Amino acid sequence: MKILITGGTGFTGSHLVKHVLREGNKAVVLDNQEGIMLDELKKLGAEVTIGSVTDPAALKKAVEGCDVVYHLAAAFRKINVPKSEYDNTNINAMSSLLEICREAGVKKVVYCSTQGVHGNIESLAQNPPVPGDETSPIKPEDYYQYTKYEGEKVAQAFMDKGMDITILRPTALYGPGDPGRFLMLYKQVKKGWFPFFGPGTAFYHPVYVENFCDAFTLAVQRPESKGQTYLIADGEYFRIKEIVQKIADIMGVKCRMIHLPFYPMYWLSFLVAGIFKLLPFEPPLFPRRVDWYRQNRGFKIDKARRELGYEPKVGLDEGLRLAYDWYKQNGYL
Repeated sequence: MKILITGGTGFTGSHLVKHVLREGNKAVVLDNQEGIMLDELKKLGAEVTIGSVTDPAALKKAVEGCDVVYHLAAAFRKINVPKSEYDNTNINAMSSLLEICREAGVKKVVYCSTQGVHGNIESLAQNPPVPGDETSPIKPEDYYQYTKYEGEKVAQAFMDKGMDITILRPTALYGPGDPGRFLMLYKQVKKGWFPFFGPGTAFYHPVYVENFCDAFTLAVQRPESKGQTYLIADGEYFRIKEIVQKIADIMGVKCRMIHLPFYPMYWLSFLVAGIFKLLPFEPPLFPRRVDWYRQNRGFKIDKARRELGYEPKVGLDEGLRLAYDWYKQNGYL
């Protein structure tokens, strides 16, 4: 098969490209950035085009001859950018892509959405905690999450016309090559102390990046995935302080956990973010970053297991160690 991966030079996308190639398929990549894996992907045989999904001409060229499309490209939690950038990339481009895929006779589209469309899973605060699932309320808590769900609505409109589309909602992706939140966790743990805004008892649900890649293959292979939405996660969720401690253990670091009151830091984050809107830098503190300490994220993956045959192969301890080894080998720590 010939498979297009949009956003294929990013962290998740580059893993998915390599996954596609390992399975003996041809991989076509469209991304607006070269990314740190560009040379490796080209050496492995991927056909890479640097261009934007907001450009219909680039989309049409990339889709040509493809049997399957994995759509990962997105405006992802950028600070101090206009909402129109999210609208154009996460909603309007989705509509253009699916129309082009329909006209080109693409057999299958798998859309990468996000667990964030469900917002805070309030039932996890119960005793005992009750995880969410695909039927949990839709209540995105930032504009990125909102536009990802709007993208789901676009997909649904094309599904209603008969297109074979599957929506995947990953939880917190991590693994080798991750330049984002998990690297920040490792860097902070390396300092020997870790600040928590609040008690650090909120739940967090990771998904190792290769586990997520498996779900794409299964979505293509299983005809029952047509028109369905699946939460894709590892088999367990953890309290964030447990994850921090696991990282410290893997790194062999004694990490002192410092607890600060949540709400003073939360209101301070609005002030800091407001000031930095006037500056060409990302603020060190902003509401979404602080809110991470209190939002509960934990889900059942029963539907993916039952209908896709999905089973996460890499658990958290192994995944954290693999990520740590990559960070060390590549000079990030």
